[in-house]
Amino acid sequence: MNDQQLLRYSRHILLNEIGIENQEKLLQSTALVIGCGGLGSAALPYLAAAGLGKIIIADPDTIDDTNLQRQIPYVETDIGSLKAEKMAQFLQQRNPSCQVEVHTQYLGETELNQLAQRADVVLDCSDNFATRQAINAACVSQKKPLVSGAAVRFDGQLAVYRPDLGCYACVFDMAQADDGACALFGVFSPLVGVIGSLQAVDALKILMGLPVPNNVLRCYSALTGEWQNFKFAKNPRCTVCGTHE
Repeated sequence: MNDQQLLRYSRHILLNEIGIENQEKLLQSTALVIGCGGLGSAALPYLAAAGLGKIIIADPDTIDDTNLQRQIPYVETDIGSLKAEKMAQFLQQRNPSCQVEVHTQYLGETELNQLAQRADVVLDCSDNFATRQAINAACVSQKKPLVSGAAVRFDGQLAVYRPDLGCYACVFDMAQADDGACALFGVFSPLVGVIGSLQAVDALKILMGLPVPNNVLRCYSALTGEWQNFKFAKNPRCTVCGTHE
């Protein structure tokens, strides 16, 4: 690290669990973030501010009026623009040393696998079940840790999945396991900030080799302020990560 970086990240370096060694790990790391809506809007700024060397953003959506209620990096003049491009500008204005790569097209299986292969950690900040399953399959295929978040109504979910310990499909394997989109059921504005920020927490800790909750689905109610933890195990018959024929 140079003198400017030592100063910029000094509050991290002061922490015994981080110090110079782990801060340098972040500077050399790459995160893939799928989705820069509500969850991504919260996770991405912290990843960039914390000093990640590179962030790959993938999101084909454009900004509309309804996003402004919770996706705070965007402003009214951004309406109609691609989210990923505006997010990249937002991040680089705040930390120019963080490289940001943008993908605004729909990602198929091949593209997801290629991007996951290049990342040290993957954050699923998407908002639909099909995309979550596709991201999970890519992470299993490329043996990458996945930090998965979801938020709808007043309820949020958070989990870290590692292919050797169990994957998203081990927990959500039903054809109709979708929790529903915000457009159908609504979402409490600060909830996406809570879950997205915690996704950044887990991702940063993974990159630094700090302990994170594995095999635990964490569920949060913004109405009651309560957390519930549900332990899960790897399903040997999982169609994604199991030892099926």
